[in-house]
Amino acid sequence: MATTEYKVTGMTCGHCENHVREEVEKIAGVQDISVSHKTGQLFVTSDADLNDADVAAAVDEAGYEAVRA
Repeated sequence: MATTEYKVTGMTCGHCENHVREEVEKIAGVQDISVSHKTGQLFVTSDADLNDADVAAAVDEAGYEAVRA
């Protein structure tokens, strides 16, 4: 398993965190997600290497922007 960190911009509350979590959970191989609007961090643990574009697209679908930290 591997954990990858992303910086997410635009989140302002716990509701935002839930939107990001819901979209990122849809990515195949994702095992665990930790997201904080206070720090702007997203940690994604997966059983295989993640495609950063897939994570960015999922976060974009939630209404925010993510880049690998």
